[in-house]
Amino acid sequence: MLPFRFQLLDGVPVSDQLVKAVQRAVLTGEMAAGEKFPSVRVLAQELKISPTTAHKAVLELRDAGFLATRPGAGMVVVRPAGSSRDQLVAQLAPACGDLIRQASLLGLSAEETLEALRKSLSEKPPQS
Repeated sequence: MLPFRFQLLDGVPVSDQLVKAVQRAVLTGEMAAGEKFPSVRVLAQELKISPTTAHKAVLELRDAGFLATRPGAGMVVVRPAGSSRDQLVAQLAPACGDLIRQASLLGLSAEETLEALRKSLSEKPPQS
């Protein structure tokens, strides 16, 4: 079992989806700094993707400072030094896009959409 949540979406490159899923898991604390990261082979098998795609994502995560190679341990999770609130907020972008598209289909204005979001937030406790 992988230490992060991942769901394939149509129309978005798999490697990009994998990178975003791992970044989200690291930034939210779902994956802790120093935690061993799965090998390319394990990622490919678990996610049923090509090893080339998994390798591309791992390299991108390493280059972005989310993974590091440790002798004898392989790849481990690293929380980038520049992690900020802006990076956490950026993780909401796909969900915000979905909300905006749905609101548009329903014919709701921006203010009506924000009001619905405020109402939803006040009615439901945050989920962890």
